[in-house]
This record gives sequence, C-alpha cells and structure tokens, in this order.
Amino acid sequence: MNYEVALDAMRVTGSDFFCGLTIPVGTNFCSLIVGGWGGSLLGISSLDSMDASENETTKFMNFEQDRWYRVRLRVTAARIEAWIDKEKLVDVVTTGKRISVRPGDIELSRPFGLSAWQTTAALREIRMRPVSGPADPPKTALGTSP
Repeated sequence: MNYEVALDAMRVTGSDFFCGLTIPVGTNFCSLIVGGWGGSLLGISSLDSMDASENETTKFMNFEQDRWYRVRLRVTAARIEAWIDKEKLVDVVTTGKRISVRPGDIELSRPFGLSAWQTTAALREIRMRPVSGPADPPKTALGTSP
C-alpha cells in the first residue's frame, strides 16, 4: 500500500493491451489494463469480479501505435488512481470492494508484473516510489482546493 508506479509504454505491433500492470493492493492483486479489448480499453481488472471492460473504471481512448504513453498508477489504503500522460483516468475507492486479477494467464504476473496480450510492447523508465496518500486534489487559480 501507499506506492506509485510510473513507466512509459508503447504498442509496437498488435491490437490489444500493451500495458497490463499487475500490482498488489493489500493482500490482493489487480491489473491496470491499457489498450485492451481491441486496442482502446483502459481500466482495472478486477473489481467485485468485474474486469476492466465492465466496472466503473472502464474508459475508452485511442492509443496510437509507435507512440510512448506515460502510465502512472497510485495505490493507497482506500483508493486506486491512474493517469495516462497527465490525464487522470482512474480514481476509484476500493473500500469494501473485492480486488482480484482476471482469471487466466494474467495470474502469472502476480505479485508485480508487466504484460501484453497479442501485442508487442516496449517499456522504459519503470520507477516505483512510496507515497503518503492519494494525489492532491487539483488547485484553483487562487491556490485553494475547489
């Protein structure tokens, strides 16, 4: 708990996820999926037995081939947050949720791992650091929280 992982990821060839970042959350594990389900899905697998394509973290965006994306994932006691480049796309409260990895090959990535599915991926600048809590809320022009 209370850590952040950041890396650059790129889809080189293929059409599915190019960054499956599997991480521990307390005594459980889950994965941030970037570019899944034919190339455009982003989300957490799994929350309450629902994978990245069917829970509240599901997002769709165009991921270009041969382009680096900055992926950042933060895990704290009650929250998972994730960014692509500078855009926060996942912000989910995990209290009371069942956290797990999707059954199958992705289980081999536990406790911490990176994977791709039917895709060749490039990864660089992989870093991990401790954090003290969720990311700060955005500041307004006057420097106060909204």
